[in-house]
Amino acid sequence: MSANASSPKGLGLSAKARRTGQPPISYLMAVVVANPKLINLAAGFVDPLTLPVEPVRQITQNLLADTGRGRAALQYDTTQGLAGLRRAAVEHLEKLDGKSAAELGISERDLVITTGSQQALYLIGDVLIDPGDIVITANPCYFVFTGTLASLGAKVLTVPMDEQGMDVEAVDRLLARLAEQGLLEKVKLIYTTSYYQNPTGLTLSLPRRSRLLEIAKTFSGKRRIIVLEDAAYRELRYDGPALPSIKSFDPQNQYTVLTQTFSKPFAPGLKTGYTAMPADLLEAVMHQKGNHDFGSSNLAQHIALEAMLSGAYERQARLLCDSYRRKRDAMLEALQRHMPSSAGIGWTRPAGGLYVWVTWPEAIDTSRGGRLFESCIDRGVIYVPGDYCFQPDEKGRVPKNHMRLSFGQVSAEQIEPGVQRLAQAAASCLATSNQQPATSL
Repeated sequence: MSANASSPKGLGLSAKARRTGQPPISYLMAVVVANPKLINLAAGFVDPLTLPVEPVRQITQNLLADTGRGRAALQYDTTQGLAGLRRAAVEHLEKLDGKSAAELGISERDLVITTGSQQALYLIGDVLIDPGDIVITANPCYFVFTGTLASLGAKVLTVPMDEQGMDVEAVDRLLARLAEQGLLEKVKLIYTTSYYQNPTGLTLSLPRRSRLLEIAKTFSGKRRIIVLEDAAYRELRYDGPALPSIKSFDPQNQYTVLTQTFSKPFAPGLKTGYTAMPADLLEAVMHQKGNHDFGSSNLAQHIALEAMLSGAYERQARLLCDSYRRKRDAMLEALQRHMPSSAGIGWTRPAGGLYVWVTWPEAIDTSRGGRLFESCIDRGVIYVPGDYCFQPDEKGRVPKNHMRLSFGQVSAEQIEPGVQRLAQAAASCLATSNQQPATSL
């Protein structure tokens, strides 16, 4: 046999596969696994000590003790998801928004249960986006979804953020420019994390919620522009007002999608999310999901339903808010106490969620290849480099003076030592850099 005949042949990967890169978080996870003594301020995981082991054990025992219920839970259900869970989710949204289902323009028929809200984001992108279509997001943004958009071939255009969240007037100006260029019909989605955004922890203000919907309606021509509202962190609220969803301003259920999850307020191991969307979009998503998995885990859906009906879900969400509030406060206090003074360093003060966003002087490179990152690893602490979360500007540049800190998985006792190590690394880098004022978001 010739050498050519025995050598392996290359795979004919699809264009989509070639567009799909390795998620940047994979490297950070590998670093943590290789060095378990690192204080992990990078992971967006939930606190393992607060996972509802006993409530889920009791729910599962009750389910399986009843042969009929156990058989139902262990059988397939529909692609759309368990009807009882969809009803319970609608009732839950009624409570969160303070409006009836009729006022919200939704019923259980308008919801789909997915394998986490991440699957919903993927499926919605998959049914709406052709290569070259446009999605508008904030900059910075949830980088896992922007990775999905890159895989789908979308062109991601961005607007800045400030303390009130996504700059919706910048969205208005961007859409106006696209209209002048004849590109408006390419715009399929406006994506926003409306509560306690990943990565900044910032929340879209109340006036901007209704205004963003108004802008989407105004620029919808032959095709509707959909506002995709990612509310994964909605129920992790520690202070401040309970804001209504963008969805609640769309009583005809035409222009908005609201996706929520059981992962952050209950338990990520259930891998169960629920999404409300317009009927025509739901039909397309259902066709795609049917080809993916015939429906998400039925046992997980039965557990989630029982958690909601029994009150275990509500109790767990309250417990998590109490725990995370203390850890958020500990991180903010540690930053205030240990960060070098008069160095032009600033950070967000989130009212909920799992993240604090730190902005450094431009002379400090927080990227994976920068001195600060290596110095932090040497000192036993890790963070998410902020450049992972940005889309390039017109010249292909991304800011490299930001970082995301998470207080989700790290124990309360490790927060201050972790921030102290970070501050020590920062002081070392600042000592050899020209100090410049921190840039805004």
